[in-house]
Amino acid sequence: MLRKLRSSFISGLILLAPLGVTVFVLNFLITKLGTPTRNMIFFFLDKELLSQQWIANTLDVASMLLLLIAITILGWFSNLLIGRFFVRCFDRMVSNMPIVRNIYATVKQIVDTFSQQQKAVFQKAVLCEYPRKDCWVIGFVTSMGKGEVQLKTKAELINIFVPTTPNPTSGFLLMIPKEDAIELEMSISDAMKLVISGGAVVPPYPPIKKKTPPILPVNNNG
Repeated sequence: MLRKLRSSFISGLILLAPLGVTVFVLNFLITKLGTPTRNMIFFFLDKELLSQQWIANTLDVASMLLLLIAITILGWFSNLLIGRFFVRCFDRMVSNMPIVRNIYATVKQIVDTFSQQQKAVFQKAVLCEYPRKDCWVIGFVTSMGKGEVQLKTKAELINIFVPTTPNPTSGFLLMIPKEDAIELEMSISDAMKLVISGGAVVPPYPPIKKKTPPILPVNNNG
C-alpha cells in the first residue's frame, strides 16, 4: 500500500512539474523584472492606488511586457549600421572602466560564443574517446585544425568542444585526428539536450531531419 501511494505521489509530481516550473518562471519574471520596471515607469501613481493588489499585478505584467518589447527593439536597432556604431562606442567605454571591463569582457565572450551556435560555430555533433579508451563523450566540431598545431602534429586534426554536464558553458577543447571522431546523426540541439540532461533525455534514432553533407568521414572502428 505504501509503495502504491508513493508511486502515485511521484506520478502526480511528474504531472505537475511542467506547470509548477512554468508558474515559477512567470512569477520570477514578474517579480524580478516587472515590479522594478513598474516602479520606474509608473512612479507618478498614487501609492494608495498601487496598494490594491490587482492593480499592482496588472501593472507588473504590463511593465514586463513593455520591457520585453524594449529589449526586442534594442536587438533590432543593434543590427542596423548606426546601432552597431553605438554598440562599439559602448564597448570601448566599458573597456576603459577598471574591474568592470574584466567582468564585462568575460561575460560578453561567453555570450557571443554560444549565441553564434546558429551560425555554425558548432558544425556537427561527434563521439570521441575521452579521457581514456572505451570511454565516450559527446563533443561538437568547431573547426578544422589550422596553423602551428596542425603543422607540428603532422596530422589532420579537428577542434572539438566537449561541454560539461549540466552546465554546457564550460568544457574542454580537444584537438584530435578526424578519423578518431565518429560523426553522429543527431542534431546539435538534440546532442546538447542529451549533455545538459546528463543522459536522461535521449533523442530518438534514427532521427528525422534533412540530409546534410557529411563533415567527417564515417568511422567504422567504433
